[in-house]
Amino acid sequence: MDSVYRVMFHLRSVWAILLALAVGSILILAAGSNPIEAYATLFKGAFFDYWGFAATLVKMCPLLLAGLAVVLPLRAGLFNIGAEGQIYIGALFATIVALYVPGLPGPLHIVLCTLAGALGGALWALIPALLKAYQRINEIIVTLLLNFVALHFVSFVVSGPMMEKGAPYPYSPEIPDTLFLPHLLARTDAHYGVLVGVVIALSLYVVFQRGVFGFTLATVGRNPNAARYAGMSVERHIILSFMIAGAFAGLAGTFEVLGHRYRLFHAFSQGYGYDGIVVAFLAGLNPLFAIFSALFIGGLRSGANMMQRAMGIETTVVEAIQGLVILFVAASLAFRYRATAIGRAIARRQEVEEALDGQTGDRKT
Repeated sequence: MDSVYRVMFHLRSVWAILLALAVGSILILAAGSNPIEAYATLFKGAFFDYWGFAATLVKMCPLLLAGLAVVLPLRAGLFNIGAEGQIYIGALFATIVALYVPGLPGPLHIVLCTLAGALGGALWALIPALLKAYQRINEIIVTLLLNFVALHFVSFVVSGPMMEKGAPYPYSPEIPDTLFLPHLLARTDAHYGVLVGVVIALSLYVVFQRGVFGFTLATVGRNPNAARYAGMSVERHIILSFMIAGAFAGLAGTFEVLGHRYRLFHAFSQGYGYDGIVVAFLAGLNPLFAIFSALFIGGLRSGANMMQRAMGIETTVVEAIQGLVILFVAASLAFRYRATAIGRAIARRQEVEEALDGQTGDRKT
């Protein structure tokens, strides 16, 4: 009986999704449609239709990278709520290199744009990392507020210095076609950026399981005082984890420009940074499972659009169903959180706070 309970508990996110869809069926009924037909259209369109699956992969790419940008700092007990802003800054850096560094061969130019985007996200994440490591300022508040700074800064740039002449909407000139990422599926927008995200997720999983950095990062998260005693720098691990996470999110913005939109738009992100939090927690903070949770959330987004067109369901109903899934999944994570990886991450953050406080006290004395 205990083993059955444990299985049920570990599948709590699945039950939460099913419950959310059940509640969403009430909204579909109220809209005058058949819930079974609507959900069949949603999942068939997202995963079993060529064009629909391509749309799912397009949305999966930034969701996966944003999710990994949340998973990595949580290994050290830190919360990165700023993936949204890091996505914008990464996209800005990549676009600048794409438009204003001419004369390079296509493949080399793509690599340079990719590195620039990762650097942009990393530098933006460095701000809360330094404030957390040396001033003990809450990283949740800083990363959240920096999202709005990044959004408005990019909006200013694409509606002013980088705005294409005569454009009816704030966006930059189109990048050269030599920088377009190759398509993963022919005649679709699905690009190779999603494969990069999968490779990063697999690599991060190996690092967490067998890598020295994964071990030291987990040690800092679990017991910062013991890590200090062993010669590990808590501050350095805070900075490294945030910068690498910011680079992941910066890649998400980069691939949106190089692989999907081909120019920098005002407010181009569809909340990918915030949905990345859902991806991370739905995966139980496991980089390997993040691949599947990102695929599911991406499929929910693309399939919902098909359901709306095929069934004639109002946009508000579709958005409400998406919100219900996120809400129920988040609520499911609260059950016995101390027994889960999420609860351990929360405990790690408290220990990091105490260790930083202790280090500050030692310096004053």
